[in-house]
Amino acid sequence: MSGEEGNIDDYTQDGTVDLKGNPVRRSKRGGWRACSFVVVYEVFERMAFHGISSNLVMYLTDKLHHGTVKSANNVTNWGGTIWVTPILGAGLAEAHLGRYWTFVIASFFYLMGMIVLTLSVSLAGLKPPPCKDINIQDCRKASTLQLGAFFAALYTLAVGTGGTKPNILTIAADQFDDFEPKEKAHKFSFFNWWMFSIFFGTLLGNTALVYIQDDVGWALGYGLPTLGLAISIVIFLAGTPFYRHKKPTGSPFTRMAKVIVATIRKWNVPLPTDPRELYELDLEAYAQKGKYMIGSTQNLRFFNKAAVKTGSTNPWMLCSVTQVEETKQMLAMIPILVAMFVPSTMLAQINTLFVKQGTTLDRAIGSSFKIPPASLTGFVTLSMLVCVVLYDRYFVRITRRWTKNPRGITLLQRMGIGLVIHIIIMVIASFTERYRLSVAKDHGIVEKGQQVPLTIFILLPQFVLMGTADAFLEVAKIEFFYDQAPESMKSLGTSYSMTTLGVGNFLSSFLLSTVSDKTKRHGHKGWILNNLNVSHLDYYYAFFAILNVLNFVFFLVVAKFYVYKTEVSDSMEVLTEELKVMRLRASAQEATVAG
Repeated sequence: MSGEEGNIDDYTQDGTVDLKGNPVRRSKRGGWRACSFVVVYEVFERMAFHGISSNLVMYLTDKLHHGTVKSANNVTNWGGTIWVTPILGAGLAEAHLGRYWTFVIASFFYLMGMIVLTLSVSLAGLKPPPCKDINIQDCRKASTLQLGAFFAALYTLAVGTGGTKPNILTIAADQFDDFEPKEKAHKFSFFNWWMFSIFFGTLLGNTALVYIQDDVGWALGYGLPTLGLAISIVIFLAGTPFYRHKKPTGSPFTRMAKVIVATIRKWNVPLPTDPRELYELDLEAYAQKGKYMIGSTQNLRFFNKAAVKTGSTNPWMLCSVTQVEETKQMLAMIPILVAMFVPSTMLAQINTLFVKQGTTLDRAIGSSFKIPPASLTGFVTLSMLVCVVLYDRYFVRITRRWTKNPRGITLLQRMGIGLVIHIIIMVIASFTERYRLSVAKDHGIVEKGQQVPLTIFILLPQFVLMGTADAFLEVAKIEFFYDQAPESMKSLGTSYSMTTLGVGNFLSSFLLSTVSDKTKRHGHKGWILNNLNVSHLDYYYAFFAILNVLNFVFFLVVAKFYVYKTEVSDSMEVLTEELKVMRLRASAQEATVAG
């Protein structure tokens, strides 16, 4: 069968193979051992990514001499690209290269981008001269070459993350066999601990690297994460002998397009009363491809027309029930995906306007140390890490007693709690900014743009609560889109969660530019200016609070009508019973062989 000989019951049942396409054994590959290599990579990758993104607005302002709105929009446009490209990487992995090879190739581009970015902040010819002028408009602008080198490096990173981000999570999740009860149980905690691990890397990027960039130098601040990323790629490759892999199953976009086209072409064809009359392949056909047969459902029922037999075997006219159900599962998640755009826009404020607010406040701790404004994002991570542990260890155990759900509460309920916290965050941010502006006015430093005599830690509540919201919303969002995607489209499902971040960043750029422009008309100063002491970020944050309330109402509506792909086991006790049954069957088989 393969080079991995052993008990037939030791082989995985979820279609995973080694890189040569041979079936694999659970005792030799996968599980937490294989995940450890992936997690180490993700820690360093998050450190590198957030070491760049969290302080990028400061580099654009202080070193490239861009204004507030331009800097913030450059950050969110780049962030939008970073988080949108994964949907292309997911399609490539599912259709042709597979998750492993797509990741490996993309990581090369990621590393090249980091190297060029480090050079662009290190070499004198690739950056403009320093400028101490308070009015950045009087500073010497970066040349076309300098801007070209810097932004080419940034967008090369986007090419790399397009292939790494949607596949690294699915590679890790593929190490657990859903058909083996014990591994299935481990998978329930996997997403919480996955987020815990990667946010540890985020914490290092938001604190240690940001401090080095601000107080030691940008060359070292970018050079260290570049070195870390290179080491982590080597570690990931070292784990190759332990990984389980899923075979490419063809382009998910093409499969879905065929269902949609077939449905439209057979719009007037009546559906049979018995779903068994719909077209479906034999179980053997799916088993040979390592795929799963899915039974017909009544959800989005009109797409079932694609599987109605009309005499034609054209794949754009006739699709199998499984193919139809896969498409329905992906389309059913789109309303939830849309509901995630606004909260993703809130996340974009952390590395832009929240950080710019910090530059106007007293950052001194003691007589000699000044906290970098971007380091406050570390409190987002710390809060998230603490909340994930509390959630997994206590909240889930307590709520499970009443709900009998192994997750404690449903994924959509968890996301809803995160959305409520987002509303609270923007209300607090608005009142905090109003207080900051009143203190600036009282001290007569509004027009001068001087530092406001308030500690930077007055911003702490909005950063800490953002981490709390992440523990509910972001973790549940990632798990939801992975869990609810069909087996053959897991990478695409994972890319859904990243797409929300991309659209959220682009939406942030659009809103910031639009509000900045509209509020300057008719002789008004505007809400967002280079001098934040004469700006009105309090109005802008209040606008976001209202936007979040409206989005929450929309989420409640779409969540009410969402039908989960499959019901999870009623409780962890059920999984235990399944495990006992598996062991009894194994003992019976051994007894039969011995007899």
